[in-house]
Amino acid sequence: MRVTRRSWMQTVGGLLLSPAAAAQQAASPGDARRPAASLPAKADFAAMSMTYLDNGGTHPTSLGAQQAVEQYVRARTLQKGTTHFGLDATGDHVRAKFAALINASPAEICFVPSTTAGEHLVVRALGIPASGGRIVTDALHFPDSFYLYEALQKAGMDVVWLKPRADMTIDLNDLHDALTRRTRLIALSLVSAVNGFQHDLKRVCEIAHARGALVYADIVQAAGAVPIDVRDSNVDFAACAGYKWLMGDYGLGFLYVREDLLDRLRRPLHGYYQLAGMQTHLYPFDPPGRQVADFQVRADATGHFALGTSAGACVAQLAYSLDYLRQVGVEAIQRYRQPLLDYARKGLEGLGYRCMTPTHTTSPLLSFIHRNANELAPRLEAARIKVTVADNRFRISPSVFNDKADMDHLLNTLS
Repeated sequence: MRVTRRSWMQTVGGLLLSPAAAAQQAASPGDARRPAASLPAKADFAAMSMTYLDNGGTHPTSLGAQQAVEQYVRARTLQKGTTHFGLDATGDHVRAKFAALINASPAEICFVPSTTAGEHLVVRALGIPASGGRIVTDALHFPDSFYLYEALQKAGMDVVWLKPRADMTIDLNDLHDALTRRTRLIALSLVSAVNGFQHDLKRVCEIAHARGALVYADIVQAAGAVPIDVRDSNVDFAACAGYKWLMGDYGLGFLYVREDLLDRLRRPLHGYYQLAGMQTHLYPFDPPGRQVADFQVRADATGHFALGTSAGACVAQLAYSLDYLRQVGVEAIQRYRQPLLDYARKGLEGLGYRCMTPTHTTSPLLSFIHRNANELAPRLEAARIKVTVADNRFRISPSVFNDKADMDHLLNTLS
């Protein structure tokens, strides 16, 4: 018999939903709440015990997403009236929803456990560091990625680090000057977690492709917060996790790979979720064969990068949250959020705090330089305000449930 992952699960368990039913179950979890008609969407989230302005760190779960996860758990515990959660079919459905969010094809999307995992898979698929050449990255990329590129530099790669200009932006002229014909990859964050700076990704890709280089974008601070069009930008790779602006949870994210590149990439790892089918040759009634098994490998991004099972509760949560983002609209979220950021910026600068977010930025993050910023933590904690605080800077990141009263509470606390 010809064995596939899905047919094996259906044969053994006999409990999987049909693809349509599984998709419907994940997309419309019971009586999950519909998005608010207007922003702020306070009714879509539980009453919070604090003024939460750290959505760029971890976004709270909405009430509708909570219900989606609860429905998933009821199905996993085989409670009366439920059917086994059809994870395979639902996963395809969720990948398609994310693809629509960034204007990609579902074939270009693969689940990954984190943004970092996606970035590492891209590097390995390009044969780096064995293939040699140059990598260009910048100091506003995700700081934890510095560890990866320093390791590649020690392994023989020529790694160039672009530093921000005085206005805390990465200048495209500096990028252009750093490229050579040996440049393999440009690695950057579309929206910087450090200060909210947003690259002109389309222009970056034009510059890179003219020199034969490929572009990887970390979009974890962008997806769900600012409009992304991978077709328009022509970016080669992008990755993100679900627990920030996609309003999911830890343990599941997405890797985008431009479809016309797939045949040029090696499979960095091998996992059974890459398979479209498998025929064994060693069990009773198997047909004879020269190998232990014959495999049919998927040609899409999942067929190149997937390994094993994904976090089922996260799949259910994202099934709801991606619909929520589509219904509210990323552009509408951005339009609502920007006056709050402008108000907070003006107020905090008036109090003497130095903003390190470039002017005219429309990303969801607002960062300030403050020596020994950790000294602010007790004051913020006493006022029950949550922001991101580092050694010498702090960052606020409002979302759909925040309002001007939240900004005023922050300003009064830091005055």
